[in-house]
Amino acid sequence: MERRNNNRNNETTSSSSSSSDDLVEGIPLFAKELIAGGVAGGVAKTIVAPLERLKILFQTRSEFHNIGLLASFRRIAKTEGLIGFYRGNGASVARIVPYAALHYMAYEQYRRQINDNFPGMGTGPVVDLLAGSLSGGTAVLFTYPLDLVRTKLAYQVVDTPKLNIKGAIVRDQAFRGIKDCFLRTYKEAGMRGLYRGVAPSLYGIFPYSGLKFYFYEEMKSHVPDDYKKNIMVKLACGSIAGLLGQTFTYPLDVVRRQMQVQRLRPSNSQKLKGTMGTLIMIVQKEGWKHLFSGLSINYMKVVPSVAIGFTVYDTMKMYLRVPPRDKAIDEVATNKRENQASPLPSSQSAS
Repeated sequence: MERRNNNRNNETTSSSSSSSDDLVEGIPLFAKELIAGGVAGGVAKTIVAPLERLKILFQTRSEFHNIGLLASFRRIAKTEGLIGFYRGNGASVARIVPYAALHYMAYEQYRRQINDNFPGMGTGPVVDLLAGSLSGGTAVLFTYPLDLVRTKLAYQVVDTPKLNIKGAIVRDQAFRGIKDCFLRTYKEAGMRGLYRGVAPSLYGIFPYSGLKFYFYEEMKSHVPDDYKKNIMVKLACGSIAGLLGQTFTYPLDVVRRQMQVQRLRPSNSQKLKGTMGTLIMIVQKEGWKHLFSGLSINYMKVVPSVAIGFTVYDTMKMYLRVPPRDKAIDEVATNKRENQASPLPSSQSAS
């Protein structure tokens, strides 16, 4: 009797595992890459959300930049509590999941297209530079309004009367959430308002995204084969890649944040005029060092964020049984040939 029950349990387990295997195998390659990228982005962004909030405040509010990191941390903890460190994180995750999904999937797709149409370029880091740049621009264009909403929500600060901030001004500007911020921004300035600051975003994302993938793949190419699957190696490569890419493009990120919160500033504040105009204004008004305001926080954020992102992405690809890149290229090419050849037999059979 017990043997029969055990056999039934084994059959149930094997059937359920085989059905899950069939389910995974039935997912198209691009969908697997979308899922892996979305999970990687959501996990990484949530872990570093407190540092992201502090970085935005450093970039856009001089009172936080002037008092330093620890004092800013204590101020948020005192006035807003733990939830204050995650203000705007809902919009951030809502943006980063589709952004990261598109980013990683588009990177793989662009990489395959480059290898397919320009085989002479090989499969080295230069291809990663091009594919990474194009994928970054694609992801930004599709998800930028969510980034703007996230910045506006993170820009808001809940102050107490002890800080000599007039409560009426804060209440007038306060957004009640993602939907309220999105609708009010659209009502105020239309689609143009939802894409305010997109130019410096694109200027920055093309080199940053390209350099990030370039450095990551270049460093991995020098790692011995026995260590390439090691998680610590991937974490190290991802951290260094993120740091190098961010350093070169960080001033454009500051310009983007300043343009995003322009309409939240007092009416008598100086108006920003385009990417270069804003860049020059920041240097003239606050000095060139302000172009790197919050960079130290960003280093602390980028190290775990990029490292976790790459590692979770690779892990999810293994779980979803995504083939290695060379095999994926062959698989896509085979599918194309089969799709091109399939109409002929079907028409013959129909006749």
